[in-house]
This record gives sequence, structure tokens and C-alpha cells, in this order.
Amino acid sequence: MTVPRTLPPVLLAAVLLALALSGLQPHDRPTWLMETCWVIVGVPVLIAVRKRFPLSPLLCCLLAAHALVLIVGGHYTYAEVPAGHWLQDALDLSRNPYDRFGHLMQGFVPAILVRELLVRTSPLRGSRWLAPLTVCACLAFSAFFEMIEWWAALAGGSAADAFLATQGDQWDTQWDMACALLGAVVSLLLLSRLHDRQLARLGTGAEARAT
Repeated sequence: MTVPRTLPPVLLAAVLLALALSGLQPHDRPTWLMETCWVIVGVPVLIAVRKRFPLSPLLCCLLAAHALVLIVGGHYTYAEVPAGHWLQDALDLSRNPYDRFGHLMQGFVPAILVRELLVRTSPLRGSRWLAPLTVCACLAFSAFFEMIEWWAALAGGSAADAFLATQGDQWDTQWDMACALLGAVVSLLLLSRLHDRQLARLGTGAEARAT
């Protein structure tokens, strides 16, 4: 399937529009800044490297989807996203599950990002170590993110509660990392073959085995 050249600009426009709208009267401005900073920083970086290192269409779509998840969470705070409340009521859950979904995405999307970087820039192309090291990188990033939340809690005290989104769960940190781990594994299992085909069309010579 041929992917139109207009796909990255369309995705970029959608993300920027969503970001701008989310910044209009967010639930909590500091939380919005902390949650969307990944988008605010990431978009200029991707634009800057787009010619030297064009991304696969799959990765472009996943990054856009992840950006939208962050943007929605930033606007409402993860504990107050309306869709999460609806799902909480429908399934009789004890908490808004949007935060768990966000951490699943924190593994699902970076898994393809890390995989693409390793396949295109390292000797791991075609190696059986590609998938395990990709998962390890995603879990390491998830642990680092939990440390960021810890530092935010130390710096902001109760003001950081909306950013932490623990919702009273003492095991929230462990659940977050477990969700990221699960997301990374599922992503590789579902998308590796498609990813390899797209990398081959990019001319990277990707020969990584599907996980």
C-alpha cells in the first residue's frame, strides 16, 4: 500500500490543532504544561530531522496518536477525562482508567520508535536481541517517567496530585510500569512485520525478524 506524502503534514496539523485547543482553559495549567511538554518539545525535533531521518508511516501515525492521548490527558488531567469516567461507570471500576491507557501507550508507541532507531542505526538489525532490548528500553523510560513524577511530587507537594493521577492507589507506580511493559510487548507482537515492510520501503534494508 502506498502511503501519501501528505500523511505527515496532515498528522502534524491535527496534533497542533488539538494542542492549541487543549490549551484553552485546561483543568489545571501547570498539569497541562507537564503533560504536553513531550509534544511541545517533540514536534520541533521531528520537524528538524524530517529530511535526514524520515520516519515510517506506522511510526508517524503512532506518534500522532500518542500525542493526542497526552494532549487529552493534559487538558482534563488523567483522573478527570470524561471518556474514562464513562468507562469507569460502564464497567463499575474503582478509578478512571484513562491513566492506565496512557501508560499502555507509553510502552506501545515507544516500542516502535525504539525499534526503528535500532534497526536503522545499530548492528541489531536482524538480531534476536532486537525485541528484548526494545522492551528493556521502553521499561527503562517508564521507570524514568515515574522518577519524574516523584520529583514533581517533591517539588510541588499536593499541587502535583493532578499530574501524578494516583487516584489513591498505593501501587500506582508499579501498575504504570507494568502497563508500559505490556504495551511494549503487545506492540512488537502485533506490528513488527508491518514495521519491517515499511522500513524496507524506506530503503533502510531492514531485515529485522518479526517478533
